[in-house]
Amino acid sequence: MENKNVGLLIIGISIVMVIIVLLFNSVLRDSLGLSCSHGSSCRMYTGLNIQTGISLSITSIIFIIGLVIMFTKPKEKVVIRKIKERKKRLNTEGLSKEEKDVIKFLQEENGAVFQKTLMEKFGIGKVKTTRMLDKLEAKQFIERKRRGMNNIVVLKYSNF
Repeated sequence: MENKNVGLLIIGISIVMVIIVLLFNSVLRDSLGLSCSHGSSCRMYTGLNIQTGISLSITSIIFIIGLVIMFTKPKEKVVIRKIKERKKRLNTEGLSKEEKDVIKFLQEENGAVFQKTLMEKFGIGKVKTTRMLDKLEAKQFIERKRRGMNNIVVLKYSNF
């Protein structure tokens, strides 16, 4: 909500509270007139006046808060934009043919694939796959992310 709307809502609530306080005051004054035999010098009238004054003071403070909120500017929205990382061009020299094939396959698969898919695609075992991915991860070509019982292999850079 905008500050203006919130301020109007608070002002409306304070006006309703004033009406309720005045209605209760009226009813209590009538009932005091019937029950108090001393007239307007009765001590209960003093208590009623104090309670009414406190109630009206509280509602006037709420009214003022509503006015302040209504006429203050809303805080500016902070927009945070993520800046895309520049794609680094990494040198694939020194990688084995299988490691280059894995990187090429990841590029074809939009940069992410399950580790099990790599094992099935290249027909290699768990241990060899893990060791090869460890090397690629150490050289910062890929990143492995845990998803339940599976790993997703994510290519860090797409331009080679």
